[in-house]
Amino acid sequence: MRRVLTGFRPTGRLHLGHYHGNVQNLIRLMDQYECFFFIADWHAISTEYSDTSALRENTREVAIDLISAGLDPEKCVLYRQSDITPVAELFLYLAMVAPVSWLERCPTYKEQVVQLASKEVSTLGFLGYPVLQCADIIIVHGEIVPVGEDQLPHLELCREIVRRFNFLYGDYFKEPEALLSEVKRLPGTDGRKMSKSYGNAIYLSDDPDTIRKKVRQMITDPQRIYRTDPGHPEICLVFDLHEIYSSEEIAKVEEDCREARIGCTQCKDLLARRIADSLASFRQKRKDLLEDEGRIEGIFAQSREKVLKIADKTMADVRNLLKL
Repeated sequence: MRRVLTGFRPTGRLHLGHYHGNVQNLIRLMDQYECFFFIADWHAISTEYSDTSALRENTREVAIDLISAGLDPEKCVLYRQSDITPVAELFLYLAMVAPVSWLERCPTYKEQVVQLASKEVSTLGFLGYPVLQCADIIIVHGEIVPVGEDQLPHLELCREIVRRFNFLYGDYFKEPEALLSEVKRLPGTDGRKMSKSYGNAIYLSDDPDTIRKKVRQMITDPQRIYRTDPGHPEICLVFDLHEIYSSEEIAKVEEDCREARIGCTQCKDLLARRIADSLASFRQKRKDLLEDEGRIEGIFAQSREKVLKIADKTMADVRNLLKL
């Protein structure tokens, strides 16, 4: 089986946007490929270096959420980036051959410098973020990397670094391929893309009452002033989520809205129940994992041994190629 690799920045609990945008795809991939998934705690430091107090707990929270959402440790290798210290050594060697101009021209780098203007990100670690990503991928000989369109420049930069390394030292690493997935952009409660930083997210771990309160905050049809006014589902954020969570009854939801047989509050409460019901199994699994304090560390320890066997062999080969 070909090897898939992807990572998750530990920024806290996962929300519906993460699940529909990425996690669902990975669950399907586990039955088709050999899957390596890691929690990128080193990557998180590139922007959160001034305060790492929540890093360890966030890493654990992401692992718990991923497993509760359906990633099976028996079908994939789920590990913590910082447990694989050979990655740092490979990052060093790749950094020696990666031209600064390649990193500076990366569109994602330019965009994030603007978006993170409130933070001091003029650091070597932030600029070299794609080089560390490349090390993560090729140290385990990842062949396929699931990405959205916004991450394609990073992967192409990795491919360029691999070509340069192979040209200088011998044809050793394969160029990883992108597996472009159709990422569903879920709206948050304020209409913008669902994001923790916007404060508009519905988390997978939210209880039913919290979900109901958040859904009730959502903006509905601005043209519907009174309860008796006909609605326009095509411009309603709530209906966008109904298409996912009420798919079997979507025609009825649409008709009831257009015919004013249901009010916006009723429509929101129906959606909230659908979301909460869909997460019942997730909440139970998460509760069980939280109560089993050693479970996540056990998974990390087991995965660490598997990944280190591959990484150590890779680094022995790389040192030999570099005549070290």
